[in-house]
Amino acid sequence: MAGSTEFQVQKSEEEWRAILSPEQFRILRQKGTELKGTGEYNKFYEEGVYNCAGCATPLYKSSTKFDSGCGWPAFFEGLPGAINRSPDPDGRRTEITCAACGGHLGHVFKGEGFKTPTDERHCVNSVSVKFIPSNSTA
Repeated sequence: MAGSTEFQVQKSEEEWRAILSPEQFRILRQKGTELKGTGEYNKFYEEGVYNCAGCATPLYKSSTKFDSGCGWPAFFEGLPGAINRSPDPDGRRTEITCAACGGHLGHVFKGEGFKTPTDERHCVNSVSVKFIPSNSTA
């Protein structure tokens, strides 16, 4: 990701380390994963928007979040144009990243039979997003 010219938000590794916590850096910039069931948004269902924790780009509406039982926050779709998809190197999963900064969010799975409009599960690390309540005046 370093030196990429495809993202609106570009920072050096040092700049990312300065603004992100060590855990956010490990997940957003180094494609890590938080432990199952430990994320603050796993069982969180307030109304609002989930923004990228790296660059504050809006990614998901709370109305698309559902309880998949997977141990991570799950959404059935992102905001239009906010999320990029790319196959993992082994081809077994599809990685999802913030379209604005390239931050790693998690993975998307299709065809699992969830009764959602898209039959998709965006399995997202809580550390990768920041919740903004609907009543926020931001």
